[in-house]
Amino acid sequence: MTNSPCISVVIVCMNRLDNLYPCLEGLEKHCSGILETLVVAYRFSEENLEKVRRDFPEVSFIPSNETRGFSENNNLALKRVRGSYCFILNDDTLISEDVSGKLLEDFSVLPEDAAIVSPRILNSNGSLQLCGRPDYPPYKYLLQQWHLYREPIDNCSGRTPDFNVSGRGLYSTCNITGAAFLIRTEVFRELGWFDERYFFTPEDIALSTLARERGFGVYVDSACNLVHKWKATASRIAPAVRPAAVKGSLIFFGRRSGAARFLLSLGVWCAESTKRVKARLRLLLHPCPENEFKYRVFRNISRSIFSKNSASLPSSFSFFIKSAFRFAAVFAFSDGFQFGSLCIIFSKSSIFVLLHGILFFDCTAVFSRLQGFVLRAELNVPVRHLGRFRLDSISLL
Repeated sequence: MTNSPCISVVIVCMNRLDNLYPCLEGLEKHCSGILETLVVAYRFSEENLEKVRRDFPEVSFIPSNETRGFSENNNLALKRVRGSYCFILNDDTLISEDVSGKLLEDFSVLPEDAAIVSPRILNSNGSLQLCGRPDYPPYKYLLQQWHLYREPIDNCSGRTPDFNVSGRGLYSTCNITGAAFLIRTEVFRELGWFDERYFFTPEDIALSTLARERGFGVYVDSACNLVHKWKATASRIAPAVRPAAVKGSLIFFGRRSGAARFLLSLGVWCAESTKRVKARLRLLLHPCPENEFKYRVFRNISRSIFSKNSASLPSSFSFFIKSAFRFAAVFAFSDGFQFGSLCIIFSKSSIFVLLHGILFFDCTAVFSRLQGFVLRAELNVPVRHLGRFRLDSISLL
């Protein structure tokens, strides 16, 4: 398959040559229609920058040494592109087929208002990671923070393709993933490129949402595959990027009003603080570097939610926030009973209610010190009579 060069490839890499080299080699070996490749070399060492320029002389490397997020780094390159289409690609992707050529071919059968086409994203083991993304309203985001909802990975299953090209089904979708997608450059420019308020996600959902609100179409090619080594880059710096990801999500999902953003922030703060308590207890019971790392992640997230530039915290809630976090290991030696789906647990200072095996509520604190705290929990104890049990018999989520 051949296409006239009209695609500008944009990649952001954070000094990870182990990611970048396979990505660039896959592009060079398999992809067609590429006019230019621009790589934003984020905080590259001088040695690595010299090496990649020597090994890939046809690639334009743009040094970025100041603190910038994913959106801002991408925009450094996007403002220089010359192609009619932009192919946004994560550095931790692996290409084994002509992804750019197929996505470009898709535009030949799509309507004129089509702006974005995404490939089918696979995990390293070949399993499906994402194939399109459905609508993702704020309440689903909040439920996901409580582990009560999981975003579907296949938005095409059970549907009839909207269009077909060379035997591949094209489906309309609500959102995309930033790991890989092809977008018309003129549309991208009209939308203002990536929104730089999002340091680390959800810039992809924000972009596709804005495109649909402006009347443009968003599609996924269900037979054009690409491997994304999920979390290969972000996992090592999770204590820094996870708080930024949560704050970015609060900006996006709470964009309609300040009140909506505050309520969403409060719900997410409760969820993340619950995870922080769980991580802290695990660290106390089983000290190890892994548990220390997880605790730092959740500690940083919970601290960042109501920090500067996030949702404002009314003074009337400040006591609630401070007192609620004092919730700790009061379960050490407790008694309790279960009646159907209702569990009642007693400790020296509090009474807890567990309903349907999911919700904990501190009744004593609600009436006395406004320390009501909702948790998702699992009890590994007998069904009819809880008896006396130790701290490690409770698993907080």
